[in-house]
Amino acid sequence: MDRAAKRELVGQLHDVFQNTGVVVVAHYSGLTVAQMTDYRRRVRDVGGSVKVAKNRLAKLALKDTQVEGITDLFVGPTCIATSDDPVAAAKVAVTYAKENEKLVILGGAMGDTVLTADAVKALAELPSLDELRAKLIGLLNAPATKIARTIMEPGAQLARVVQAKAGEEASAG
Repeated sequence: MDRAAKRELVGQLHDVFQNTGVVVVAHYSGLTVAQMTDYRRRVRDVGGSVKVAKNRLAKLALKDTQVEGITDLFVGPTCIATSDDPVAAAKVAVTYAKENEKLVILGGAMGDTVLTADAVKALAELPSLDELRAKLIGLLNAPATKIARTIMEPGAQLARVVQAKAGEEASAG
């Protein structure tokens, strides 16, 4: 890789570190190409990305970003999973690490907060942004449904009484 390509890669990584919701750093030593491709696909499916870069270049890219505190994590064969959703990349990384022991989560960052491996696992337990939105919509729809049911109930009761009376008169007559 020549200097211009390295400079471009450092610039791209710097932009990623500067503009992402969460960064998860993991060791990937021993993963096959197929396993790494599967991991990348899973992270991409939730709107994130996985990058593998030389540690020296990643450390250069971390300078002057809010996630600069994770510089010490870049030792050995590391990969970086990022996503705008603060939970998505962490959730996929933790799930994949449980399925495949060769992916070892080292830690990460969310905003300017440095996360340990345990903190990344705790973050993965939280509901994602889409799950929170779905719950919120469900909570907002529930009262409207109850109000509609309450308004309609007296009319339904009256209709049942009228139908019962009509049935009694028809059988008596």
